[in-house]
Amino acid sequence: MNETDSIIQTIAVYLIPVLFAISLHEAAHGYVARYFGDPTAANEGRLSLNPLRHIDPFGTVILPLILSLLHLPALGYAKPVPVDYGRLRNPKKQMALVAAAGPAANFAMGLGWMALWVVLTYALGIPQDDFFIEMSKAGIGVNSAMCVFNLIPLPPLDGGRIVTGILPLPLARKYAQIERYGMYVFIGLILMMQFGLLTGFLIGGMHILQSMFHVLLYPLIFLLS
Repeated sequence: MNETDSIIQTIAVYLIPVLFAISLHEAAHGYVARYFGDPTAANEGRLSLNPLRHIDPFGTVILPLILSLLHLPALGYAKPVPVDYGRLRNPKKQMALVAAAGPAANFAMGLGWMALWVVLTYALGIPQDDFFIEMSKAGIGVNSAMCVFNLIPLPPLDGGRIVTGILPLPLARKYAQIERYGMYVFIGLILMMQFGLLTGFLIGGMHILQSMFHVLLYPLIFLLS
């Protein structure tokens, strides 16, 4: 297989997992925000499971592909779903729950992709180099990476907003100010990944999540084995 074919195959394998991992992550923020009283995302037409509503050309497609080709977790981002925290019924407490919805969605999707892999592998006996097996593995990896990365406790990542919601109000206000430097934080984290400074944390976190998937799906594996 030449380099061009390899790139095309990588795109084909990762495209659907990446699009839905990022889009459903964002939609989850909007659904939980609406549940707690903020209809901003719905009013702006962003409360949707349609990936086309959430795609950012660079963050959704190009960046994950580059990171994947560099053998790094296929991280990316979509257009952020708008949330007006002031419209939540209990802004400080509920902002943490709104933030946690994104990683929770990735956890659920990673578990779903793992369940698909189990069915394809144990029930249907499909070889591990099959396209749909590779796509299932990509879905597991992409969602695990997104879940762990977004839980890093730095604004504007979800982990930072969760910490902000937990801290006492005076500290929360100071900590939230980091968010104004959000783009620099994101670039800094990507550079740290490039030089291997976050690799151990991310890979370790992904292994923990995937071990959890195995434990949760053990009854299905046992049934199909």
